Amino acid sequence: MTDSVTETVLAPVASLFVGDLHSDVTDAHLHATFSEFNSLVSVHVCKDAATGKSLCYGYVNLSSRQEAISAIELKNQSLLNGKVIRVMWSSCDVRKCGKGNVFVKNLAESIDNVGLHDLFQEYGNILSSKIVISEDGKSKGFGYIQFDSEESANDAIQKMNGSTVRDKQIYVGKFIRKSERSLPEPDAKYTNLYVKNLDPDITEALLKEKFSSFGKILSLAIVKDEKGLSKGFGFMNYENPDDARRATEAMNGSQFGSKNLYVARAQKKVEREKILHQWFAERCMEKNLKYKGSNIYVKNIDDSVSDEELKSQFSACGTITSAKVMRDDKGKSKGFGFVCFSTLDEAVKAVNSFHGRMFHGKPLYVAFAQRKDVRQSLLQLQHTQKPAGLAGPSTAVIPGALSPIIHTGVVYHHPKGSTTFYHHSSGSIISNKTTMQQWKNMSWMVGNADSKDSSTHSGQAKHVASGWKQEMEEKSGISSAMQFLDQKGHVSDQDVLCSDSISAEFSVI
Repeated sequence: MTDSVTETVLAPVASLFVGDLHSDVTDAHLHATFSEFNSLVSVHVCKDAATGKSLCYGYVNLSSRQEAISAIELKNQSLLNGKVIRVMWSSCDVRKCGKGNVFVKNLAESIDNVGLHDLFQEYGNILSSKIVISEDGKSKGFGYIQFDSEESANDAIQKMNGSTVRDKQIYVGKFIRKSERSLPEPDAKYTNLYVKNLDPDITEALLKEKFSSFGKILSLAIVKDEKGLSKGFGFMNYENPDDARRATEAMNGSQFGSKNLYVARAQKKVEREKILHQWFAERCMEKNLKYKGSNIYVKNIDDSVSDEELKSQFSACGTITSAKVMRDDKGKSKGFGFVCFSTLDEAVKAVNSFHGRMFHGKPLYVAFAQRKDVRQSLLQLQHTQKPAGLAGPSTAVIPGALSPIIHTGVVYHHPKGSTTFYHHSSGSIISNKTTMQQWKNMSWMVGNADSKDSSTHSGQAKHVASGWKQEMEEKSGISSAMQFLDQKGHVSDQDVLCSDSISAEFSVI
């Protein structure tokens, strides 16, 4: 008879979140820090799945809730590998929904995490307190307090907002997520005005005299350079919002001196950035529609080639809207560049005509320019869409008639004999029992992909080409943002993608 053995397993009933960890902290360090608690079950430092680097936070599980409370009291705001760590309950719904989170700014530089905690602890149970610091470890003058209830947060806001702490009047308010912040409505009340297009000889006294007729001005300033000369713009603050609105309506576009003034509500930095972002997105959309697919990437360019020579070399293929050789900070060529044509057909002609052509004694690589997100998508397709059960070498065999937009970096040759191929992106199996012209049809840029007949190998090839054509037309268009930056000279080889890093579309099976 076998004795029955009952095994007791300590199940974690309390999970703690540990934040602000030093990047060098490992599971072993975390375990050693919390090993004094007998109910310790497990620890884990979270890492980036791709790089394996620490995300600078982790979790500690204990089987005793009482010891977990003690761990928070003893370890929160303690030092670990030279950094002050935060310890709190990991399953706090309040923290996840954002309730009870308070934003504090205009803090003295001497106030640290512990000081911030002590400053607000009388208003309720604090789950976390954090001062935001710069790269050199100095306080940026603002931070966050996470209370366990919205009532405690509201109490702290009501009693602490506007109070003086270490000779500075602090602001305390409800934390608002960035995604929830919005621009003021057009008819929102405002008192601060921005004025530009000022003549150099316009003084603050003259400007105030001009605008005082609309109401009392509390403050006014013309922005000046290091030499004390006017930069041509300034700001003023009215006491009454209605006065500010009337001044805007009356003075915007009016002549003052030799110029027409621009007068508008002074915007905060976040508002200006949002408007610029919207404008840039619209510009990107316009350029994307205009130049879709017409931008080509050229590499292996000789160091002596200029923008003008690059443009001249490709001008035989059509109208070029821009041509640029990319250079480093010292003006030295990076060996690659971009040429943008006015139409897709011209770009296709350039790819087919110039890929492999000798230029200054070097064979050019020419392909369609692709955005970073497009390359990543295609690479992901390569790794995720190959169906199980297909065996054989993964080396790509590409017919010579196909454009380099499909693939580069392999020896181009037409397969001999009866060979079956797998097309990665479409998931289709294709036989090469077709003519060379039918192989050409597999390239979306060559044409005839109209056939609906999939009963023969030729029809099957055309059918796949039809879907491929649509896919590539959608994915290989020029990024307007890239085109815009290209013209400004700010594109780097990390910003754009070239087809030589894309894996082959066909594999022998």
